[in-house]
Amino acid sequence: MPRSNFVYRSVWQWPLLIWQGLFFIGPLLLMVAMTFWLVRNYRMEPDFVFDNWERMLTRGFFWDAYFVTLGRAALAATLASLIAFPASFALAFRASETVRRWAIFFLIVPFFTSYLVRIYAWQVLLAESGPLNGLLGYVGLGPFTMLNSGFGAMVGYMTLVLPLVVILQTFSLAAVDRNLIEAARNLGANPRATLFRVIVPAAKIGLIIGFVFAFILTFGDFVSPAYLGGSNPPTLSILIVDTTKSGQQWPRASVVALMMIVTLFIVAFAAVAAAYRRKE
Repeated sequence: MPRSNFVYRSVWQWPLLIWQGLFFIGPLLLMVAMTFWLVRNYRMEPDFVFDNWERMLTRGFFWDAYFVTLGRAALAATLASLIAFPASFALAFRASETVRRWAIFFLIVPFFTSYLVRIYAWQVLLAESGPLNGLLGYVGLGPFTMLNSGFGAMVGYMTLVLPLVVILQTFSLAAVDRNLIEAARNLGANPRATLFRVIVPAAKIGLIIGFVFAFILTFGDFVSPAYLGGSNPPTLSILIVDTTKSGQQWPRASVVALMMIVTLFIVAFAAVAAAYRRKE
């Protein structure tokens, strides 16, 4: 490789490596080291013991929170993907380029406001004396307990991830080669067969990436389960906060955080492998 090309590539690579080292690898290594430290008299002291790992991984409350978090994240990602698909399909294949461009803009607009502010708005809407229960009361239904429940947390999750999933799915579906669709129709495929045997496989990468983003964001979310779900049952993010408040146990909280990171890495790598797997 000519020296000029090597220098050119290094100029673009080093900023990324430095950024990852300072803001991801460095803090991650510190977190790993912290899991072996001890807290004495509310002060952390460097050590090399496995007390924190044993304390967290052998307790039922940790695994209860782990599976609640995992189940809710998987459910939220699945619901977001299913709800988003009809809208994404319509934007990709039915809407004009102008309509699609404006739709993407309005899907981005919610991210201009704080996620926490939107969750506070849902607290008002989902309250037993709130507008939604008021409307249901006119038709003789309710009042329903929507706040401080799993339903409330799921509403918050959808608020967080649904616009993003619609955007990712729309880009993926819009990139599907129209010649493939025309070829399927010419070969006698009905609309359902065209959708599931041509369009979905062609847009598979974007659909899976949208699911993964929804899973990652909801798996680590604290705001929705705390403010709309009532922190009961607790998720891993809530467990981290409770652990740090209980005697300044940052090492034990680091164990929980590392378990979350490991889980997300496994899910992300498995999803990427599934997205780019080619049929024999």
